[in-house]
Amino acid sequence: MSDHAIEVRGLRKSFGALEVLKGVDFEVARGSIFALLGSNGAGKTTVVRILSTLLRADSGSAQVTGVEVAGNGRRIREVISLTGQFAAVDEILTGRENLVLVARLRHLKDPGAIADGLLERFALTDAAGRRVATYSGGMRRRLDIAMSLIGAPQVIFLDEPTTGLDPEARLEVWAAVRRLAASGTTVLLTTQYLDEAEQLADRIAILHEGRIIQNGTLAELKRLIPPATVEYVEKQPTLEDVFLALTRKEARDEPLPE
Repeated sequence: MSDHAIEVRGLRKSFGALEVLKGVDFEVARGSIFALLGSNGAGKTTVVRILSTLLRADSGSAQVTGVEVAGNGRRIREVISLTGQFAAVDEILTGRENLVLVARLRHLKDPGAIADGLLERFALTDAAGRRVATYSGGMRRRLDIAMSLIGAPQVIFLDEPTTGLDPEARLEVWAAVRRLAASGTTVLLTTQYLDEAEQLADRIAILHEGRIIQNGTLAELKRLIPPATVEYVEKQPTLEDVFLALTRKEARDEPLPE
């Protein structure tokens, strides 16, 4: 068995005269978090759609868990899950009902127990009986990820999972993604946020204008830039630090540390 959960070679895709992917190559190790980093229009979602059988490549090779994607859609869909840019949850149902519904659609035994286990795993037990319409953005996204895990997929694609979320909700989703990898699930994450890739990924590939221009660990990518001159500068809090400190203080009604 290959050490790679995903292998992509020479992937190309055009839409009419627009060439979106121009020969993309990368590999993703099993049980790792791999970030595909790029600006809007770089081709990230196109790669994910090809790997998840939603789109056919013009040329090149793509394998997931050793199986060629082209021509094996059913086998691929049995081992993957996809979470898109917007949470695919039913707002009328409760969190638990959403999970039970998906478990039943997958014809799994004891859908209630599956739902309860995922609610606990994603810290949603207290909100299990509430309609999803009352959930915060971070809670919806965590529920969406939980739903995508039903059936124990080997590989999960997260396409810009924190788009539109506030800073605290982003941290909640990051924690959920780390738990996925810790459990052995391979995660391919697309993002346009540099800090997201830096915080989560074991390896980062930079996709620019349809090509991978660099691929490596964070440390390897940092070595591409000449070292900065070291100077003593008093560290100032970022806006994110201030926002999280103030909102958490408000929620707990506790004084900020001196």
